Amino acid sequence: MALVNGTQQGNLALADSDEKVRAGVNISDAAQMENNFIDLMVAQIRNQDPTKPVDSTEFLNQFSAMSQVKSLENMTRLSQSNLVLLDNLQTLAAAGLVGQQVKVGTDSISLDGRAVSGQMTLQHAAGSTLLRLTDTNGVTREVELGGHAPGSLSFNLDPQALGLRPGTYGIEAVTDNGESPSVELQGEVTHVRVSDEGPVLDVAGIGSVPFYSLTEFGRGATGSLL
Repeated sequence: MALVNGTQQGNLALADSDEKVRAGVNISDAAQMENNFIDLMVAQIRNQDPTKPVDSTEFLNQFSAMSQVKSLENMTRLSQSNLVLLDNLQTLAAAGLVGQQVKVGTDSISLDGRAVSGQMTLQHAAGSTLLRLTDTNGVTREVELGGHAPGSLSFNLDPQALGLRPGTYGIEAVTDNGESPSVELQGEVTHVRVSDEGPVLDVAGIGSVPFYSLTEFGRGATGSLL
C-alpha cells in the first residue's frame, strides 16, 4: 500500500512538473490552435459512428491546412525578426558616422557663419548655373556659378563673404538649359538619435536629416568656387 501511494505521489509530482514546464514555454497562437485541433480530431475519431466512419482524407486535408497556417505564422515572425535586425544594423551604421563627412540631398541649408561645401550633377552643358537661396522672409539671393560642362559641379558657400546672415535658407540649383539638378551638401555628422522612422543625423550646416537621405559617406574633396 505504501508503495502504491508512493508511486501515485511520484506520478503527481511528475505531472505537476510537466505542467510547470508547459506553462514556462511560450506557445504561439497557431501552435496552440494546432494542438487543440489535434485533440478535437482524435476525439472525433474515437466517437465517430462505426457504421459510418469519417473519410480519413478529410482529416488529412484539415491537418494540412492547419500546418500551413502555422508555417505562415512562423514566416511572419521570422520576417519581423529580420526587420528588427536590419533596423539595429542601420542604427549601428549611423552611429559610426559621428565625426565623419557625409553628403545629403536637401532643399534647405542652415548657415551659422561657417562655409558649407556641396555639389550638383549636370546632365547637360549649361551656359549659366546659379544657386538660389531663400530666407524665412521670402527674400531671395542668387549666387552665380558660371557655365559648366556635364558632370559633377562642386561649390563652396562662404556666408560671411556673401553677406548672408545666420539662419535657415531654402536652396535650389537653376540652369539656363531648363535643368534643375538636385543639390547635395557636405557636412560633419555631430549627433545621431533614434526615432520611430529610423536613425536621424544632425549634420553641421544642414540640420537634422534621416539616414536614408544620405548620398555619400566619407571625407571627400570639394572645390572652392565662391
